[in-house]
Amino acid sequence: VHPLWQSPLTIPGGSRQSPINIQWRDSIYDPFLKPLKISYDPTTCLHIWNNGYSFLVEFDDSTDRSIIVGGPLENQYRLKQFHFHWGAINEWGSEHTVDSKFYPAELHLVHWNAVVYPTFEEAVMEGNGLAVIGVFLKLGAHHEGLQTLVDALPAVKHKDTVIEFDVFDPSCLIPSCPDYWTYAGSLTTPPLTESVTWIIKKKPIEVDENQLESFRMLLFTSDGEEERRMVDNFRPLQPLMDRTVRSSFQ
Repeated sequence: VHPLWQSPLTIPGGSRQSPINIQWRDSIYDPFLKPLKISYDPTTCLHIWNNGYSFLVEFDDSTDRSIIVGGPLENQYRLKQFHFHWGAINEWGSEHTVDSKFYPAELHLVHWNAVVYPTFEEAVMEGNGLAVIGVFLKLGAHHEGLQTLVDALPAVKHKDTVIEFDVFDPSCLIPSCPDYWTYAGSLTTPPLTESVTWIIKKKPIEVDENQLESFRMLLFTSDGEEERRMVDNFRPLQPLMDRTVRSSFQ
């Protein structure tokens, strides 16, 4: 077990935990769901950080320069960071599944409700505090936008390494198809708070084998420690309980 999961969890047995298996047939079309509007300023990108569980690309969230609005959201939300989850092999790696199908990786773009909460830390603890866009990655064509990021990864191979990474537009990682599922859930890493409105894009993006492999070359461990490759950094599926998954498409 990754050390992240070794301490007792802060919210054992919540009823709105993530990730989940999305059953296409059981999701309910909601005609009132609006299209999601994404407006990112590439100059708000700050750095890449290997936090020992994934790598985070972090953004300046002190103003409303990189935001999302619409979709299932009542307010606008600011982009804080994005990160990925992936498997040791291509047969698994995503956190969410669709009809029990895994993708080799999943992107999470994490946003917080700065209209209602003064800080990200406070938003994490509250019901409507966070909005996370989930994008599946599937094996296919080379992804030009992702390659800029991939080229920077060797510099953050070890845990606790940080490099400057400025001027990047993460909207290049979001499929153009507007369709999504949405449900009320939680963070998938501690503190596992049930503060997340999930927006899972229906269409995956394509990346090639070398790009996925570059994720797997990262390490869970610090420089000087026995090397452990950063793979299978996803949380197992959680029960849906009595939640509904809504879809923006029929």
